Amino acid sequence: MDRFDNMDTFIRVVEAGSISGAADRLGVAKSAVSRRLKELEEHLGVELFHRTTRKMNLTDTGRTFYHQSVRILQDVLEAELATSQAHGELQGRLKVALPLSFGLMHLGPAIDAFLQEHPNIEFDLDFNDREVDLIQEGFDLAIRIANLPDSSLIARRLAPVQVITCASPDYLDRMGTPKSLEELIDHQCLVYSLLRDFESWYFYDADGKALATKIRPYLKSTNGEFLRNAAVDGLGIIHIPSFIVYKEIDRGALVPLLTTVKKPQLEAHAIYPPTRHLSQRVRAFVDFLVKRFEGTPYWDECLQK
Repeated sequence: MDRFDNMDTFIRVVEAGSISGAADRLGVAKSAVSRRLKELEEHLGVELFHRTTRKMNLTDTGRTFYHQSVRILQDVLEAELATSQAHGELQGRLKVALPLSFGLMHLGPAIDAFLQEHPNIEFDLDFNDREVDLIQEGFDLAIRIANLPDSSLIARRLAPVQVITCASPDYLDRMGTPKSLEELIDHQCLVYSLLRDFESWYFYDADGKALATKIRPYLKSTNGEFLRNAAVDGLGIIHIPSFIVYKEIDRGALVPLLTTVKKPQLEAHAIYPPTRHLSQRVRAFVDFLVKRFEGTPYWDECLQK
């Protein structure tokens, strides 16, 4: 049994959706594909597919093995390239989970720039604010914006993330400007609803003690850019990362509020599973992001004027 050939055949069946589709892509007979799958399952001692007359669906074990197989074969390819004439050239797939707004606004341009330097990398990007399971879902790494809890994952800091409370001049003219945290309860608050406690906004006193301030959610959304646009339209006050609103603050469409009160300070991290061997393409991409975002983030420069 050729273990790598059988793993590659298994991957092709998953991605083609059928044995016949995989056979066409590989240029071999369907019987050969079926034989390789049978050898692989017998070697592993598990079923990788639920088979019916119409389709083949991965078992839970098969899904995990698929993600692991893709990573293993990509690492083998990378090792071969490192010792060939293409020494130093990065190649292979990078599956990355990205938060939606930060990903589209700031990581998208960074990925474009990385591809200019490494055109043989194939990105598989998931823009989503949910917290993915890197190992079970086969991600090489994820970008998360949070104060990370202790975990088995490895994290590298990319950039600080400030939270800003702000509203449009039109809203403040109509509804007044809150002068204290207690006055927020009287205002229309536009709320990011994926937070565990979206009926409170958090600030800090001079001693660093967290102050949970009750607010009245006027409009809830799972997307920060939507909330930003609603605030610009005068619908209420937002409490949101500066990287979403920095352009609007710079041009005066949004006005920072409660500027003497300390706001939460988060961080953007690249996180990845601990392994004996971190692939060169993952390492190179994380190093690229660390360098790109070092120092004061460009989205915070307007806050220092």
